[in-house]
Amino acid sequence: MTTILIEDEYPASERLEKLIKKADASIQILDILESIEDAKAWFAKNPAPDLIFSDIQLSDGLSFQIFEEVTIKSPIIFTTSYDEYAIKAFKVKSIDYLLKPIKQQELQNAIEKFKNLKSEFSEQQHLENLYTLKMESLLDTLRPVEKRYKSRFLVTQGDQLLPIPTEQIAYFFTSNEMLCLVQKDNKQFLLDYTLEELGLCLDPAHFFRINRQFLAHLSSIRKIHNYFNGKLKLELMPTPAQEVLVSREKAALFKKWIEGA
Repeated sequence: MTTILIEDEYPASERLEKLIKKADASIQILDILESIEDAKAWFAKNPAPDLIFSDIQLSDGLSFQIFEEVTIKSPIIFTTSYDEYAIKAFKVKSIDYLLKPIKQQELQNAIEKFKNLKSEFSEQQHLENLYTLKMESLLDTLRPVEKRYKSRFLVTQGDQLLPIPTEQIAYFFTSNEMLCLVQKDNKQFLLDYTLEELGLCLDPAHFFRINRQFLAHLSSIRKIHNYFNGKLKLELMPTPAQEVLVSREKAALFKKWIEGA
């Protein structure tokens, strides 16, 4: 049986190599690769090994990038210090993992599991297809899910409930421990939220927490003025009753947001 190790820390790769040899002296370690780029280059020039041992966190990123960019049909045993939720994903998708520091018996069990799976399939192609599907399923599980932001608010007007789309909102502000939603037409409604809660549920590409009192939509910012001591002074539409200032500490971040950076 042939294998490669993808591990960027020499002590860890040296220890894993010794544990593998102790578990099964017949296993041939073809190479030890230290980075995503090294691994991609190796797979481009060499036939796939029977088995891969791969750390997750490498010096130039997460090893998942290798398996997203290169078609690899070999089964993979991850060696990882990843959190318990990711480990649950490995279990569900039937991809083996070894939690660092690696124990000899756990390594032995993982190798035996691979051998047993291999013996269950009469054709190598079936085994390759099985692990390809498992790898694709794991990557789908670990890819970040696009976050969905709040698109409207339900407000009270007399005895009516009105939905207000976020596109119609100019800004939110707090006064006397109450939070007010201000529409672009200057209609105002009280909301049972805090600015902190709104900051978590609104799209940061469109809304910015200006200061402790204001959270504004990009389209509501009419003018930006340099102010003393590195602060910024904003003109919002509709015009609020008080000055709207961006602190010196937040000014650089605000400018990046305005630029879409």
